[in-house]
Amino acid sequence: MNYQIVNARIVNEGRIFKGSVLIDNGIISRIIEEEFCQNESFPEYQLIDAGGNFLVPGLIDDQVHFRDPGLTHKGDIYHESKAAVAGGVTSYMEMPNTVPNTLTQELLEQKYEHASKNSLANFSFYMGASNNNLEEILKTKPQNVCGIKVFMGASTGNMLVDNLSSLENIFKHSKLLVAVHCEDDQIIKENAAKFKAQYGEAIPLKFHPLIRSTEACYKSSAYAVELAKKYNTRLHVLHLSTEKEMQLFENNVPLEKKRITAEVCTHHLFFNEGDYEKLGTLIKWNPAIKSKKDQQALFKALLDNRIDVVATDHAPHTLEEKDNTYFKAPSGGPLVQHSLNMMLEFVHDKKISLERVVEKMCHAPAICFQIERRGFIREGYFADLAIINMNDSWKVQKSNLHYKCQWSPLEGKTFRSKISHTFVNGQLVYEQGNFNEKVKGKRLTFNR
Repeated sequence: MNYQIVNARIVNEGRIFKGSVLIDNGIISRIIEEEFCQNESFPEYQLIDAGGNFLVPGLIDDQVHFRDPGLTHKGDIYHESKAAVAGGVTSYMEMPNTVPNTLTQELLEQKYEHASKNSLANFSFYMGASNNNLEEILKTKPQNVCGIKVFMGASTGNMLVDNLSSLENIFKHSKLLVAVHCEDDQIIKENAAKFKAQYGEAIPLKFHPLIRSTEACYKSSAYAVELAKKYNTRLHVLHLSTEKEMQLFENNVPLEKKRITAEVCTHHLFFNEGDYEKLGTLIKWNPAIKSKKDQQALFKALLDNRIDVVATDHAPHTLEEKDNTYFKAPSGGPLVQHSLNMMLEFVHDKKISLERVVEKMCHAPAICFQIERRGFIREGYFADLAIINMNDSWKVQKSNLHYKCQWSPLEGKTFRSKISHTFVNGQLVYEQGNFNEKVKGKRLTFNR
């Protein structure tokens, strides 16, 4: 099906302008600005009237955990990609701490094959790193895989890379972007022991940011940056959570030329430690949600370009798993359906412009990862698009969740904006709550 999207306010590359977009065989074939429109008629196209609403590139989420394979009681490729497209996310990059861990080329390709049959959105999968799989890492083809994921701090799964020689070799030899989870495991263990001695298993959640502390985050992030500078590694630091870490990153280099880039996740911008009392383990993430001062510093760094990308770290667990004591409740939560809505709340509050949201959630991931022909509204690019009504309020309820785990820390929240349409590779996959599940996403490729 070919489409003509008319009556749109197109948000792209720092501009908002009225116009229409033609989609031919999945590709944006023409962008017609209103002032240049000659009242041309295209009867061979199916007409989509945007109704004066905003047309944006499809979001690219560079950090999700869709739990497939091996942990599919929490989430899976089908349900989480469905939630993604309902939230305007048309491409995602999924993490390797599944069961089994994605530590070989064979297991990596099995995930791609599974996604090709089940994912409603476009996809890429990180190759996982361990203390002893450097040979497998070096087989990874830069054009076909988003990057290498290194856990420099223990998190969900058992993929901690704590052998210093192994870390050095990964940073020295990797031909791909190296994405890192940075928390110092020894500091965390020492902090946890102190609180456990005082509280036993019943540690109040408000102490989570003191256990997964600023010091733990900074020591690990600083070491990653040090290694990257030593070996000129293309480094991407995931889910930053502290003010102190912001001093590690630069904003005086164009994004295309940065060798070290930074990401913040929506929950670290949206919540702070004052929310633990109400939400408890529902907002237990690693790294931890920290102070209001940290939250404000992250937002400032996002605006001044020390932070380059906004993502989610979408990581579902069941409510039964979450409803537990501090040590037994797993970290992570579902967010990919609501990340754009969360950022649009900041637009309503005039804390950030819509153009900057598009830059950080669409353009920047495409640039950072060198994704081929996605992340922008440009002629010749894949037609990954979303239409946003900025004045259509709705409340998050179980009945409108698409996550397999069927809960959200945002339940009861009223958002002031709604994603009405999502196109993936030029196909209308989501429209006003309805899905075209016959359409499947494509494997992302990279200009490397």
